[in-house]
Amino acid sequence: METKEFNFKGLTVNGFLMLFVALVLPILAVWCVYKSIILFDMPNHDWLAGTLLALGIVLAICEILILCGFIMLEPNTARVTTWFGKYSGTFSRTGFYWINPFYSTKKVSMRARNLDAEPIKVNDKVGNPVMIGLVLVWKLKDTYKALFEVDSQTMAATTGTVGGDTKGLMRALENFVSVQSYAALRQVAGQYAYDDNDEDTKELTLRSGGDEINEMLEAKLNERLSLAGIEVVEARINYLAYAPEIAAVMLRRQQASAIITAREKIVEGAVSMVKMALDKLSNENIVELDDDKKAAMVSNLLVVLCADEQAQPVVNTGTLNQ
Repeated sequence: METKEFNFKGLTVNGFLMLFVALVLPILAVWCVYKSIILFDMPNHDWLAGTLLALGIVLAICEILILCGFIMLEPNTARVTTWFGKYSGTFSRTGFYWINPFYSTKKVSMRARNLDAEPIKVNDKVGNPVMIGLVLVWKLKDTYKALFEVDSQTMAATTGTVGGDTKGLMRALENFVSVQSYAALRQVAGQYAYDDNDEDTKELTLRSGGDEINEMLEAKLNERLSLAGIEVVEARINYLAYAPEIAAVMLRRQQASAIITAREKIVEGAVSMVKMALDKLSNENIVELDDDKKAAMVSNLLVVLCADEQAQPVVNTGTLNQ
């Protein structure tokens, strides 16, 4: 999106030089007034006395104007300037400077800020209510949009001018980021299911999406927050769970799925062990078993290997032919 922001191009003077001038001017102003008082008492010096008095007054006014023009910027801060309501550029040079005091300035922070959004309830793609939250790192990138494209100043301060409260402005932008973050989170969560219910559908889900879901969330946030000149540094889903009203049911479903998976693994291993036992008995000619004996042995081994409880051994003192 095209930006209207540009660097401040007005007169800029080193602040320490103007500070020296501000210290000298009061001395000159006092001297001029003092000399004018002396000259008024002398004949034929009224014109010179009046001139010195006027000069002293002018110097005093200049002193006031100079004192109003000092600005100091720390790293990652900027000042937005306006000339009687017209945007005049953004001053972002770090240090101590003096500019025309008739410029109105607004200090803004360009530093990264953090938002830990509380989990909210949304419906996923299939209609299941889920709780989802995000953590967001953002920073101000375009000062013109932040101050003039969204109504942040009115929300931030009692006055609608650029000279309003800086902390209030940043709080207003934080509120804007919070509202838009929740809206983007609802939009992204509604496009995907929580999970695939153990079906191998290869479909992207909130639980398995990982970086892809986070990248889509970051893109949606950048799209929404660019209106206010805000750039998203990083956005990630940091909380994801079923809503309380269905959490117990979904937990039982997950437990049942886990039990089935475990049973399948146990049966697979038991069948392999039974096959190995029969093959070993046959290959080493330890004992010859007919089909009925093999069936009985397979049944007994599967019961022992697949049972939840420990099997109780029974010693057969007879023969295999009985």
